[in-house]
Amino acid sequence: MVSQLPDSDPPSPVLDISSRPPAPQLESTRLKQRPAAWGALAHRNFRIFFAGQLVSLVGTWIGNTAQAWLVLVLTDSPFYVGLVAALGSLPVLLVSLYAGTVVDRVPKLKVIVATQTAAMLLAFALAGLVFAGVVTVGHIIAIALLLGIANAFDVPARQSFFVEMVGKEDLMSAIALNSSAFNLTRIIGPAVAGLLIGRFGVLACFVINGLSFLAVLAALWSLDLPPARTASRAQSTWGHMLEGIRFVTGEPRIAALVINLMALSIFGFPFLVLMPVMARDVLGRGAEAFGWMSSAVGVGALAGALLLAASARKLPKGKLLRWASLSFGVVVGTFALSRSLPLSLVLLALTGFAMIVNTATTNTLLQTLAPDHLRGRVVSVYTFAFVGMGPIGAFQAGFLADHIGAPATLMLGGAVCLLIAAAAGSRIRQLT
Repeated sequence: MVSQLPDSDPPSPVLDISSRPPAPQLESTRLKQRPAAWGALAHRNFRIFFAGQLVSLVGTWIGNTAQAWLVLVLTDSPFYVGLVAALGSLPVLLVSLYAGTVVDRVPKLKVIVATQTAAMLLAFALAGLVFAGVVTVGHIIAIALLLGIANAFDVPARQSFFVEMVGKEDLMSAIALNSSAFNLTRIIGPAVAGLLIGRFGVLACFVINGLSFLAVLAALWSLDLPPARTASRAQSTWGHMLEGIRFVTGEPRIAALVINLMALSIFGFPFLVLMPVMARDVLGRGAEAFGWMSSAVGVGALAGALLLAASARKLPKGKLLRWASLSFGVVVGTFALSRSLPLSLVLLALTGFAMIVNTATTNTLLQTLAPDHLRGRVVSVYTFAFVGMGPIGAFQAGFLADHIGAPATLMLGGAVCLLIAAAAGSRIRQLT
């Protein structure tokens, strides 16, 4: 999202902080002796937030798994399972750019508290419908859409909030730790949900999901932060939004980051959508093999996130991103050619590794180089390119797979990612 900018941003006329006292130094929230690795964990605020988020993410994956199962039970249709998932992402595509203007105008902590509270209430609403025995797929679709709207505001607010907790120096460590929590709980949550559904039914899952939000809300209220810096409301909402888009598109290196991420989201990351097809129709395996393939991606992503979290300060981010983008295209194309399950598992682990390095490093570069008053809008463009393009990528992958087959679709997608990464690489590698 961003290019190389001066070490210190010039004073911005849209900042309205003249009447506020100087912000306390971030050093006050750090441990006196910072460890060489895991830099974000040296900050008290981040440790509190991370712990609450970890609990909440387990609940979220439990709820997501139970929701998919409930839709399948109600409709006996895989189409509706996919439809509910797609509709949950649709508001991110439609609302995220506007959400960025809100995030820059309102203290990010308040936005996150509001979105997490909304998500908690929606989880309890679904639990109430199940308890009353009146739940329908229409109710679930409505809740998925509302949750998608909340996420459209939550993602840019939460991602741009990290820098307020840890500073730019440890931003990549914070983003990578957040990614590791996401991937770790993606392994734990569905397994717990399976046990709960078998013993108690989906109601228990939705109740636990709702209660899990209390952990992150308690963490948010426990943070000790300096006064928030927000952009003034002098501009119109439309002008405010255009200011962020002009910033992203006006510098070639920032544009290269966004275009590279969009290419990955549309042509590369949909390999996840085609994995069941590859498992059944290409490898000749069943659901168990598909489960192993999904786990391989998660293990690779978790390994990549942990590596970034531990070594964030030492890694040359621009060169790392260029390498990860090129490698991703190559590995996806190689996976398309694989007819061996063990080889496919290795390739999928490498794909997950490269995927998380791409997204975390892009996020870090964009936030590190964005001026404070534009950070929410810059992250909203990142959200639009990463999450918002997901439904488009899934649609094109499914359409092409029906016409030319899953392996050819993956090879074509890998080739497009490779070409765009090569074209953008000369600009990306200049970033640090």
